[in-house]
Amino acid sequence: MKIANVSPLVAELAVRAEAGRPVTVGLAGAGQMGTDLVVQLSRMPGLRLGAVAETDIPRAIDAALLAGHERARIVEAGNASAIDAAIEQDCLAVTPDLTALAAAGRIDVVIDATGNPNVGTAFALEAIAHGKPVVMLNIEADITIGRYLHEQARKAGVVYTGAAGDEPAAALELIGFAQSIGLDIVCAGKGKNNPLKFDAVPADYEDEARQRNMNARMLVEFVDGSKTMIEMVAIANCTGLVPDIPGMHGPAATREELASVLVPKSQGGVLSKTGCVDYSVGKGVAPGVFCIVASDHPRLAERMVDLKVGKGPFFTLFRPYHLTSLEVPLSAARAVLHQRADMVPLEHPVAEAVTVAKRDLAAGEVLGRIGETQYRAFAMTAAQARHAHAVPLGLAEGAKVTKAVKAGQYLTYENCVPDLSLIVTQIRKRLDQSDARFAAAHVL
Repeated sequence: MKIANVSPLVAELAVRAEAGRPVTVGLAGAGQMGTDLVVQLSRMPGLRLGAVAETDIPRAIDAALLAGHERARIVEAGNASAIDAAIEQDCLAVTPDLTALAAAGRIDVVIDATGNPNVGTAFALEAIAHGKPVVMLNIEADITIGRYLHEQARKAGVVYTGAAGDEPAAALELIGFAQSIGLDIVCAGKGKNNPLKFDAVPADYEDEARQRNMNARMLVEFVDGSKTMIEMVAIANCTGLVPDIPGMHGPAATREELASVLVPKSQGGVLSKTGCVDYSVGKGVAPGVFCIVASDHPRLAERMVDLKVGKGPFFTLFRPYHLTSLEVPLSAARAVLHQRADMVPLEHPVAEAVTVAKRDLAAGEVLGRIGETQYRAFAMTAAQARHAHAVPLGLAEGAKVTKAVKAGQYLTYENCVPDLSLIVTQIRKRLDQSDARFAAAHVL
């Protein structure tokens, strides 16, 4: 039995598919998330994957074969013209060249799944320069210089957006819904998906990573709390909600307890104020997202109780899942068809993911990637980060330690120098100067 398309977006994509004009996506990166996207895009009528940019060409080809592409129709392309030619022949292009992907005329929208802040920044700027909407699944780049990329996209008349499916976008759906019906936002956040261990290192997670078909380093990003910190900062910098304390509270509140724990202390909770982001390690929350709300009218609060939303005076709106890369193509479709962004950063950030040493670091060490042994992310307000002179997480990779740092201490501009040759570092330096002037003028 055929089911009618109840979603206007699905209906629009179906029309595109029938007309032979699918939204053609260019994907950067074929790691875990990228591979998921290659498969998912093969399952969504009206969307097609036109090209994948990946330095490891065999990995990109393997992802395409997994998705059901015929090997004879997977074409290696060395430049933009070759990518366009492959797409015109109804083939999938794979290329090691991100610049070529950004320049290809047959690509309607690009998705960055590289996970590297500097690579993602350079790629997004190239795509914007060629008039392409950008879906930034690379949240590390977004929290570092996303507001700059958004402004550049606005000037170019294209969309820059965070990606549907990740916890920040899923939480924003709840926040937007609550705002649309006049509810007050108390706190928003997510459940922590893995047991929290701040000093986790890849060597201890090789077996689990293999069982979950993951890279151990990537798994550690989740276990050591870095991803949670980054994601909460992303929510903050799209909404104005802030971490209540450095690192947030992260209580062991169950789904049923959220609305009595992540609320103001005056009401028996842990927060010093309303308007916060936080996370829970309690049972039944992960892998969901939540938004804790209240109403200032007793009749409306009474209705919420009557409708079994909670006992009041605070209520938890809850989405029990987020489908990560499976939802990301929706952002690409909306960016092209509706010129709509799912997540847009504020002009001036209210929160920061800073860098904390996991172990003692010696002068002269060059920092590797997030999820390894040297550092992890830690969330705080932007004002607190400025006061501490803390190095943003997005500038950590490739930075050089100039003074010994003890485990648990912040990496700061006094003990660590980011790689000034990177475009992400250069842009962030200019943004920090602008933010400092703004903060001084507004006494943040």
